Amino acid sequence: MKEVITLFKEQFNNLRIMFRVSKYQSRSDYQSHYLGLAWEFLNPLIQICIYWFVFGIGLKKGNSSGINYLAWMVIGITPWFYMQTVTNQAAKSIYNQVGMVSKMKFPVSVLPSIKIVSNLSSFWTMLAFSVFIGFFVGGVTPSIYWLQWIYYFFAMIMWLVAFSIFNSTISVLVRDYRILLQSIMRMLFYMSGVLFNFQTNAFPAPLVRILELNPFFYVVSGFRDSMLSQSWFWQRPVLTILFWLFVAFFLVVGSHLHYKFRSRFVDLI
Repeated sequence: MKEVITLFKEQFNNLRIMFRVSKYQSRSDYQSHYLGLAWEFLNPLIQICIYWFVFGIGLKKGNSSGINYLAWMVIGITPWFYMQTVTNQAAKSIYNQVGMVSKMKFPVSVLPSIKIVSNLSSFWTMLAFSVFIGFFVGGVTPSIYWLQWIYYFFAMIMWLVAFSIFNSTISVLVRDYRILLQSIMRMLFYMSGVLFNFQTNAFPAPLVRILELNPFFYVVSGFRDSMLSQSWFWQRPVLTILFWLFVAFFLVVGSHLHYKFRSRFVDLI
């Protein structure tokens, strides 16, 4: 628990640095491209069009419970794109930059969090786009359920902090872990209910219960529940408790491993 408190202290004490570095990295990543930062938004939009065409029109497998499929998919795929990008980038954040940071007075634990911050601009843009699609395509209207966006956004950030500090540390200790993580994320994309609704009679009940344990599914379905006015988060007490247990596990284990091996990161790399 002591490591968890230390981790959060380092995050809060370096918030200004995190925002400055994330802003610089966002610009440097696209400075040689003609469209620059526009690619942060064009890439997910292109993928959304492809998934909508394949699953919403072509295969017609995106069972969205009577809701317009495009609106249903965009609302769920927005937090997924953000979590996927942050997870993959944060996993290699320490491995790629620990050499530079070791020469500066800069806590290494902040590196994964910088990836969380640097991708927020594209997340907010995509979220606004999903609301637009919900209004004009899905016929969605604002309701009191939209207030729980705040809760699910907080839950998403906490999950990313916990999962990122764990992944970034393991990636230094085990070289093959980053490759394994990429494969796992590709698998979770189809197991998180992003493109199709597995909570239907088409899937065996035991399989549905297993798939619902996925923390990524909890966030994705939570954003949909908020915008589509379906239910409050406390109406899913078991899934909510399990989600926060996942967060606590990765936060405690990740923090412990991070501070245990941090002094050896340069040597391990």
